[in-house]
Amino acid sequence: MEDVDFEEEEEEEGNEEGWVVEPQEGVVGSMEGPDDSEVTFALHSASVFCVSLDPKTNTLAVTGGEDDKAFVWRLSDGELLFECAGHKDSVTCAGFSHDSTLVATGDMSGLLKVWQVDTKEEVWSFEAGDLEWMEWHPRAPVLLAGTADGNTWMWKVPNGDCKTFQGPNCPATCGRVLPDGKRAVVGYEDGTIRIWDLKQGSPIHVLKGTEGHQGPLTCVATNQDGSLILTGSVDCQAKLVSATTGKVVGVFRPETVASQPSLGEGEESESNSVESLGFCSVMPLAAVGYLDGTLAIYDLATQTLRHQCQHQSGIVQLLWEAGTAVVYTCSLDGIVRLWDARTGRLLTDYRGHTAEILDFALSKDASLVVTTSGDHKAKVFCVQRPDR
Repeated sequence: MEDVDFEEEEEEEGNEEGWVVEPQEGVVGSMEGPDDSEVTFALHSASVFCVSLDPKTNTLAVTGGEDDKAFVWRLSDGELLFECAGHKDSVTCAGFSHDSTLVATGDMSGLLKVWQVDTKEEVWSFEAGDLEWMEWHPRAPVLLAGTADGNTWMWKVPNGDCKTFQGPNCPATCGRVLPDGKRAVVGYEDGTIRIWDLKQGSPIHVLKGTEGHQGPLTCVATNQDGSLILTGSVDCQAKLVSATTGKVVGVFRPETVASQPSLGEGEESESNSVESLGFCSVMPLAAVGYLDGTLAIYDLATQTLRHQCQHQSGIVQLLWEAGTAVVYTCSLDGIVRLWDARTGRLLTDYRGHTAEILDFALSKDASLVVTTSGDHKAKVFCVQRPDR
């Protein structure tokens, strides 16, 4: 992959700040009531696991589900553009490339496929190990994925040039390319964290033992300039890591979470875990969402808990709105909520699903929220912008 010049692509494309698209998971329940959505996409015949929006125009969505299907469709009216056919297992990952020209889908068995959006033609496919996560490079036609055998794969699409980054002998459970496009952070089931040099294929920093987590990693995030990384785990801790030094510079856990006894072999904690996290782009704040329904807002400067926002059920995913201190959550009760991180106040909520929300995405201008659910549907909500 020597001919992939990440720096040159950066100059060409500029920084695609302002869009947040990441795969997510979780949710249970059965809810009837008002439907606040503008558009419902109903072509899936089972739970819809993942959604991504095209980053250039934010007019298209791709969704994947338990029915082994993935669809690319239009947000404005739910019109199907094309089906990403050929999967034989649940489609758990889907996303558009940085320039919206390509769309990738990945199923649990590890079959990845890429389509050219304008021609609707499949241009590349690959069978890796059981898939844990997948992400496009922020400014090159390069796809990364983590698998259950501990490997992280990187392909140039569509020519298929490939590199693998070998982790420990356990699943690479989550990963994220850093904003500079030259490094990626990957979390593993054994609690270790590795920061990889994508060009060299070697780890720059490895955090394990007390530096790492005491349980499998569930999520990772980076701040806008890529100087800080936040990692979350089933051990209920969120660790703040310097991307430059590879050192842990802070550890967060909500005050309401009692410290867990050390688990014997084969035992699992049922009480809580970190499910999602992220950085505010306009204030030194970080948000951490927990399975027990706690949304914790931390002040990065003082490393103190600023607000605790309680949900009735577990948080599946959170996303910060670009350019504001508003954080969106979706939880196991099938509701999307908007919170003001400065005050900890609930601004508004959006309802319409009759089962749990499993994933959601937010348009760049924060005018649309797109959700997927166990009710076999995806929905588009027009987000009112209350006075903030």
